[in-house]
Amino acid sequence: MKKPIQGKTYVSIFLIAGMIFFLSASDKQNEEMNPRIVSTEQRYSFANDVRPILDTKCLACHACYDAPCQLKMESYHGIERGASTLRVYDGGRLSDTTPTRLYVDAQTPSEWRQKGFYSVLSRYGDNEDESLPLMQQMLDLGYNSPLPTGETVPDDIELGFDRVNSCPAPGEFNDYAEQFPHGGMPLAVSGLTKQEYQTLSTWLTQGAKIDLSSTHISTEDQQLINRWEKWLNRSDKRSQLLARYLYEHLFLGHLYLQASSDTAQPSKMPFYQLIRSYTPAGEAPVIVPTVRPNDDADRAFYYRLIPIAGTIVHKTHITYRFDTARLERYQQLFAEIDWNLTELPGYEFADRSNPFLTFAAIPAKLRYRFLLDDAQFFVRNFIRGPVCRGQIATNVIRDQFWVMFENPSLEHYTNDDAYQASVNPYLGLPGEKTSLLKFGSEWLSYSDDRNHYLSLREKAYRQTFPEGASLDQIWGGEQTNTNAFLTVFRHHNSASVTQGWQGEIPLTAWVMGYPLLERTYYELVVNFDVFGSVSHQAQTRLYFDLIRNGSETNFLRFMPAKARQTIYADWYQSTAKLKTKISYHPLDSDTPSAIAYHSGHPKQEFLQTLLNKYPTLTGNKDLINRCTQCDQSTEAPNAAINLAFSQIAAKPASELTAIRWLPEVSFIRINLDNESAKQSDETEFLAYTLLRNRRHSSVAYLLGESLRYQENLDSLTIMPTPIGSYPNLILQMNLSEVDEFVAQLRNIDSKQEFEQWIKRWGVGRMNPHFWELFHSFKEYMQKTNPLQAGVYDMNRYGHW
Repeated sequence: MKKPIQGKTYVSIFLIAGMIFFLSASDKQNEEMNPRIVSTEQRYSFANDVRPILDTKCLACHACYDAPCQLKMESYHGIERGASTLRVYDGGRLSDTTPTRLYVDAQTPSEWRQKGFYSVLSRYGDNEDESLPLMQQMLDLGYNSPLPTGETVPDDIELGFDRVNSCPAPGEFNDYAEQFPHGGMPLAVSGLTKQEYQTLSTWLTQGAKIDLSSTHISTEDQQLINRWEKWLNRSDKRSQLLARYLYEHLFLGHLYLQASSDTAQPSKMPFYQLIRSYTPAGEAPVIVPTVRPNDDADRAFYYRLIPIAGTIVHKTHITYRFDTARLERYQQLFAEIDWNLTELPGYEFADRSNPFLTFAAIPAKLRYRFLLDDAQFFVRNFIRGPVCRGQIATNVIRDQFWVMFENPSLEHYTNDDAYQASVNPYLGLPGEKTSLLKFGSEWLSYSDDRNHYLSLREKAYRQTFPEGASLDQIWGGEQTNTNAFLTVFRHHNSASVTQGWQGEIPLTAWVMGYPLLERTYYELVVNFDVFGSVSHQAQTRLYFDLIRNGSETNFLRFMPAKARQTIYADWYQSTAKLKTKISYHPLDSDTPSAIAYHSGHPKQEFLQTLLNKYPTLTGNKDLINRCTQCDQSTEAPNAAINLAFSQIAAKPASELTAIRWLPEVSFIRINLDNESAKQSDETEFLAYTLLRNRRHSSVAYLLGESLRYQENLDSLTIMPTPIGSYPNLILQMNLSEVDEFVAQLRNIDSKQEFEQWIKRWGVGRMNPHFWELFHSFKEYMQKTNPLQAGVYDMNRYGHW
């Protein structure tokens, strides 16, 4: 029988435990007790020497919320903050977690230490070898244990979106290096040059000094900032509600104040962010640290414009013009209809969960026009905002579909005040209540509301348009607005949106009116909490499923009544048919269409009619993906390339076997000779993107996507520009080799042949020129579309 523990023994245990905790805490706080010793003489400048290396060799992985170990390197603030073992994206989190947003939730390194972050720049402990900064240890491991140049990365090195990051804290690096001998940085990719390694090592050895310089704001920009802040912070209630509405729609935007992308150096043009600050203009901004932009700030705040710090990365770069013309447009637009407000809405649950009630005083017609003016921007917020990292939202959508909008002159909600008032209570959005215990009841309640709203909507449209939907109900952008027709591409766990209708005529198409567009924005952007629980994430995903279904069935209104069910069944095959009967609103197969059809393929006929009616806005002439009689009259390099690529575009995998082994996004670099370069605005190469569109029998379910995969129906869309933020592969060739490239791809019939093709044309991670080629696509965008240029992300780049 064991001897019982005596009282003195308990005391000893507690004393020992306390000492262990104290020593552990002391080690974690060692940076504060022994701050970095910065040499008085610095061989290298952070801004001029170190920053360019980090931008070139580190930032492609270490940016945004999905930066490994939360080590964000867009700016010095993230490098100073350091790393953490805490995950931002966690699909199994049972409750909301504390946010760790850079610039928002803590301001100083010591504050971040209290939130579990540890320095990667400081020494820890007294042992000279083991106390090297973590950043130095990671660089040493990568530099001294490189993978073979030109070889593929071994499969046992975990890479990609699903990689589980190991984040060794101070004192744990030796164990990490033993477990991951090739886990140094940059990870499994062509590494630092000797000079780059020496520069970073010397900088770290000399104390990792970061020479700070204040962001310069030009006099012209400052004058416009002052004007914007004065306008947004007017004291009357009407102005306050309008400013709130604008802020909640622009808070993720990268705002540029000069309409000129024609400035001397457009790639250097500064971008700004609209924030809520506890301090007014003229004082240093203090960001209101609420989880969502429509949470209560607890005290008075002011709308402010602040420069976006650090290097621009493509995956979060959502640009929006915010110049003098924009201010004048707002002033004109929101005064078109007289409206008054007696009481401001608050920030309680009811206000956050239903924007249609919150902003009811602002005429809905004006709100809809505001969204349509820049529809791509608002859709891009869904695409590049936090919700679209991974499959929280992306497995709700098809791999390629076209989007159009209801004509604001005829869209029923925005033109009938009585109808608005009757349906507004049913347009609330789930996700605010994140407890697992409330998940079932919350979801059923909002799902029922949505279906009841659709019953009211169907009845109202039938009464207003008894002859059915007509072409006039599709917004044509006044023949000038390039936001009228959009294409969305899904790339498995990310997505992209472009203007115009790109690629082959798709399986599905969306028609969005104001309630659909606004609900999508609030559900996926404003009300989405990236730090939320699995319940919150599931509610977001499930409601987005209803939005997609609503957009698709709204499109079906334009089809002949007898054809709708057949088309619908093709979109929701197999077990999804059951969901259409249980979860979705019944499909209207009775109300006629006002459109006269002349073929047995009404969907294709309808879309082709719009392509022909709005050729400039839709991009009617797609000489690659919808090429029927391709023009070979020009000798421009683009024409020859387009003709060659048209032989493989829009072909199903049953006819083009190689598609089975292609990744989602492949960037293509076609090097030009001097003569061809002169015909292409002096660019050294042309950039294309090869997109793999995966086909599924339906996208109606949260789980089991692979069970609904129809691989033989996969196809390719080829775009004459970089598309997507996360290339999986780079392919390179000379202009004279394009035909050979296409011919070989068409003849691939096995995985072994595909691997040989990749060796011939692919750019592997261990290619000594990898970084030069990877960043050349950003440089290409800086020349051809500078406002959209940013560093691409390589976290999804394959083992090539």
